[in-house]
Order: sequence, then C-alpha cells, then structure tokens
Amino acid sequence: MATSSVSKGCFVFKPSAKKKKKTLSLESYFVQGCEDAESSEIRFRLCQELWDEIKTDTEVLQDELNRTILDSLLDFTRKCSSTRQNSDWASQMRASEIPTAALMLGVNVPDHDMTFQSLSDMLKQSVSPHVASVQAKECGALKHLMKKVLERLMDTVVVVDDEDEEENVETSPRVHRSVHCSLGILCDWYTARTKKSPTGTPGKKRSSQVRDEQQQPPVVIIFKDLEAFNPRVLQDFILICSQYIDRLPLTFIFGIATSPSTIQHMLPHSVSSLLCIELFQSLSCTQHLATVIDKLILTSHIHFKLNGKVMQVLIGVFLYHDFSVRNFIKGLQLALLEHFHSQPLSVLCCKKKQALFNVTQLSKPNLDRIRQLPSFKRYVEKQEAQEQVNLMTDDSHLKEVCQQLIKDLRKYHKNYYPILRCLHTLTSSLPRYPLGKQIRELYLICLAKNVWENEDYQSAMKLVKMLAKGELVSLLQKCVEILQLSKSKKMKNAPVQLEELLAKFKQLDTATEMTPTVEASIPSPIKNLQKKTDLFQLQKTLLEMNESRRAKRLSPFENLRNEALEFIDNLVKSHLSPPESQPLYEVCYYSSSATVRRHLNATPRTSIQAALSNPYYYLQNDSLKSEDGTVSNSAPDICIAYKLHLECGRLINLYDWLEAYSTVVSAAEGNDQDSENFGKVDEVKHARFIRAVSELEFLGFIKSTKQKTDHVARLTWGGC
Repeated sequence: MATSSVSKGCFVFKPSAKKKKKTLSLESYFVQGCEDAESSEIRFRLCQELWDEIKTDTEVLQDELNRTILDSLLDFTRKCSSTRQNSDWASQMRASEIPTAALMLGVNVPDHDMTFQSLSDMLKQSVSPHVASVQAKECGALKHLMKKVLERLMDTVVVVDDEDEEENVETSPRVHRSVHCSLGILCDWYTARTKKSPTGTPGKKRSSQVRDEQQQPPVVIIFKDLEAFNPRVLQDFILICSQYIDRLPLTFIFGIATSPSTIQHMLPHSVSSLLCIELFQSLSCTQHLATVIDKLILTSHIHFKLNGKVMQVLIGVFLYHDFSVRNFIKGLQLALLEHFHSQPLSVLCCKKKQALFNVTQLSKPNLDRIRQLPSFKRYVEKQEAQEQVNLMTDDSHLKEVCQQLIKDLRKYHKNYYPILRCLHTLTSSLPRYPLGKQIRELYLICLAKNVWENEDYQSAMKLVKMLAKGELVSLLQKCVEILQLSKSKKMKNAPVQLEELLAKFKQLDTATEMTPTVEASIPSPIKNLQKKTDLFQLQKTLLEMNESRRAKRLSPFENLRNEALEFIDNLVKSHLSPPESQPLYEVCYYSSSATVRRHLNATPRTSIQAALSNPYYYLQNDSLKSEDGTVSNSAPDICIAYKLHLECGRLINLYDWLEAYSTVVSAAEGNDQDSENFGKVDEVKHARFIRAVSELEFLGFIKSTKQKTDHVARLTWGGC
C-alpha cells in the first residue's frame, strides 16, 4: 500500500478482518507425525474421548470444591442487599459503607480465572444481573477503570474523551449509542432499569427468589487481582463510588492472592474506612491438588496412567513454580496426547470391551511390537518352552493371551488403589510421616519399587504396633469402609475378614475382665532385689529378668494386633507391586518424563542457542544442513553473526567482526574468491550486519562497553 508524507514515519496497516489464517487442526497434526499411521485415527479418537472424560470430571470436581466458598459469597451479597432496605438506624449506618468481600484465593493465579468465571455466572443467575469483572492490566488509569466498569455493566460503548470516541465507534462491533464515562450516567441507567417492573411469563419460574424479593439488585464489581492494581487508581475509584452509595447499591469483591494485609498496605485508613470488609478463605491449592490426584489419577475408571518419574515432574512443577492445579491438568493432557501419539499400542488403553476388541484387530507390526515390550519379554521368560514358542510365533495365540493380560491389568488397578488408600490411612497419622503425609508421596514410593522392601515401610509398621487400642481400631474401621467401596471380586473377602478381627477386638475387653492376668501368677524378681544386695546375686537376678522378659507370653491384644497387621501386610504384598511387574503395562503408562519436562520447564536460552547454532532444526531447510557443528553460509544473518562471535574472546572488535561476516556472506552469494570485490563491505551488507548485531544485543548475548568504543562485550559462554 503506497503512502506519501513530507516527513519520514512508520505507518501501520491493519490486516482485513475477513482474512482467516489457515491453522492446522490437532487431529491433522496428530495424524501427520504419528507412528503407525493405520491406527492413528483410532488412537486420536480414543485420546479425545479420554480427555473429554477427564475434562468433565475436572469441571465437576472444581464445582464441588468451590461450592462452599461461592455459596458464602452469594449469601454475603444477598445479606448486604437486604440490609440496605431496612429502615433502622444501625442498618442505615452500615449502608453508608460499601460492602466488600475479601476473597483469599492463594498464589495459584492461573486457577483464579475459573473461580471468578463461576462466581460471575452464579451471581448473574441468582443475585443480580449487574456484575462486572476487571483486571489490573486493563485499568492502568482511573478513566480506564471507569470505562471498563461502565461498559461491562451497561453493555454499551463508553467514551473517555473526544479522541477515543471515533476509535470506539469504528472498531466496536456492538451497535450501541455511546455514553460518557461518569458514575452519574451509571446511576441514571440503574434507576431507569430498576423502575421497569419485571414481568414474568405464566408457567415459567424465575431464576431465583431473590429477584422477586429485591426491587434493587446490587451492582457487583469484581477486582480479580487486587495486588496488581495501581493503589492510587483504586483509592480514587473507591472515593468516587462512596459519593454515589446512596443512589447505587454497590458491592465489591477483592481477589487477593497473598495476604489480607494487602488491603491495609494499598488503602489508607481514610479510604478503607469507607468499606465494610468481610474475609472469605478458599480451599488451599495443595488440598485442591490432593483431591484432583485422588479423583483423577488414583482411580481405575480412567485407564491412562503416569509412571513415577512423570508424576514427579508434574508435582515438581506444581510445588516449585506456580501452585496451579490448572497447569497440572494441562501437564496431564500433554502426557495423554504424547502417549497416544508416540505409542502405537495405546489403542488398548481404553474401556475393557473396546480394548478386547482392539486386540483382535491388531496388525502384524503391532503384534511384533508387543513381543518387543520389556514387560512381555519377562512374562515369556517365565513360561514353559512350548508356550514361549507359541507366543513368539503364533499370532492368534498371542491375541488370546493379550486379551487375558488386558483383563488382568484391569483387575490389578481395581485392587491396587483400595489397598493404597488403606495403607495411607494407617500410616498418614504416624509421627514424622515415614511414608509421607500426602497419599501422592506414598503413591510415588509404591510406583518406584516393592513398598514392603522399603525401610520406611518397616519402621511405619513398627510404629503402628505402638498405637493405642482405640486408635488402631478406628484406623482399621476406616480400612473396612475403603475396602467395602471396591468393586473387585478379589476384595470381597478382605473387608469381611477385617470386620471379624474388629469384632474380636470388641470382645477382648470383656474377656480380659473375666480372666485373671498371667502376670499376677508369675513371681516378680524385683522382690528378690530388695532382700539380697551382693553384686553376684544382683547380676544373676538381672539376667533372670531379661530372660523372663524374652519368654514372656504375648497378651491377647498383642496377638490380635499382630494378626491384623499381618493381614494388612499380606494385602500390601499381594496387590501393591509396582506397575512394571505387570505384563503389557506400557500400553497404559506414559513414561517419557524428559518430554514432559522439556515442554513444561521451558529453557529459552537453550532453545535460542539451538536455533542460532543449528537453524535447520527449526526451519527444516535442506540448504541449512551442516556437519560438525558448523553453520552454513546461507544461514540467516543472525546465525552467521552468532557463530562468528563464539570464536571471539570477552571483547569483540566490531570491524573485524564485520569483515568476517562480509566474507561469509560473499561466499553464500557465489562471488569469485579471486575477485577484488570478494568480501568487500558494501552498504547492504553493513546494514544487514548492524541488524544482526542489534538482534544479538536484544537477546542478551552482547552489550556495548565503555572500555573501547569500537568493541562490544560478550555476555554468554558455553554452547547449548
């Protein structure tokens, strides 16, 4: 597009909104780079179905976890609205303040959007249609804050000044009459809206009883990230709103990530005294994560699983980066997509009937892949010689065996998680938490190796033996309740046997009262110590006491306690073996922790250095291929400049750098090396070099130095 101007300038031409970019769909990307293209579409469909199931469960779980705090906020807004309508003196004094809910959400900022969206929807449905949410990044000045609030409440274009009016009229897709930015305009709009009597259609219920009772629904303004707001902007906005509180029933909701003292730090007493603040505490992010892991990962109805290393990566990102459950779910989605994309046998990672059918449809290459699985090789080695031959040569026999192995893997998961929860119930209340306080810690131990071979497990069992009778019976009762929820056929007898042991514990009290103690009939050696005082006899008596203590018979409670713990120990040894011990576990377990870490823990410097050192890795241009770490002379200018700067020391002479760059570029252009103009610096090469150096300086590889005016200092050392 041509332009003419007297002075030089920069002109921006916005692309037409009608042009749509062609984007590659997820399915196309999945199928293109997928191994075993024949089953790629089936695997993508299974992956999509499984992810939809996980997403649905996550949303339901999110609603359940936030229900208590959201209901409390709804009650708060209703109570504040009804208080304004009372005529007593105390209510009128309270009505002069702006009701404010300080919502403590924690530092997991990425999760806040979902919470505020649910809160906004529930407020509009049951309390008031007048709800506006604002963020600090869009409210840098007071006029911008006022503009956003009025636009979202009135659903119209708000003009801040004459310059913005033309832009808003041109760019806004909504056809509304623009209004000026003033709370007085909002008051007039609110009065006009509330004067209209709501007419309901017969036979149709209204969304809430509150709208029937309140003629003046509150105007709710949600500040999503209070800490990020400019304190001065917030103070001025509150002062202005306080002047209209008699005409406009305002209610504020502050989203706070750190501490309630943030309000005191941001607002002076003259401003905070205008607010009637009530504190609300949401569920902590660690409790939220524990619930998500318990409902989504430690369950048998979701067949996709993560191995221990991948779990450690996801939990590490959560604990040491952002505390975001939302990002944890994204990491789970990434692992799910990578598993179905890279593992051709993931067609068996689905519901039981579908998996058994897919086994019969396996192709010859996939059957060979099964034979190459490490877990299947270990299974074959345990079989007899003739069975080994049949498994390695007969495809139909292999399919029959795989169907049975898939059934066994499903049974393994059904038995695994109830026993895991029982073990966690017994050990989570022990001092020093030998097997971890959270169930995820115990789960990681069980994924790594046989948990009963762990020293912490043995010490935990010793500590359980030291528990009081009432506490032990209470823990065993919880184990019974957990096992009763299991749908596995093998686990039906386990709760029955535990209940029998609990019944024996209850009968133990009456039995001990009826029978005399054994210790009363045994003569105590301590009495002999009071009569005889010589050293020889003292030593003999102490030895007798030690031997009698060893030969002492166990009490009925100790025998019963040992029997109960031995029963739990047998359940652990039978059902808590690591997944690697199960044949065909690879079809359900994703194990590439390096891939997940590379995607989630971004390393910008490493990526930039890889791109500059080897541009072919990203551009996939055959002319950029090189060997021995060299850069092709046809590479982009910044790659050539970067490679040349690696050969320099701490200070780089710009002129020498320019000559070397010009020589490489001349070779790329195909100039004769014997000619006089070869390697000569012209204006075009000079400009290209300056741009490449500026880009390297912007990326942080070099900087200007005052030591020498024609030199730059190198800032990075070592390769990628």
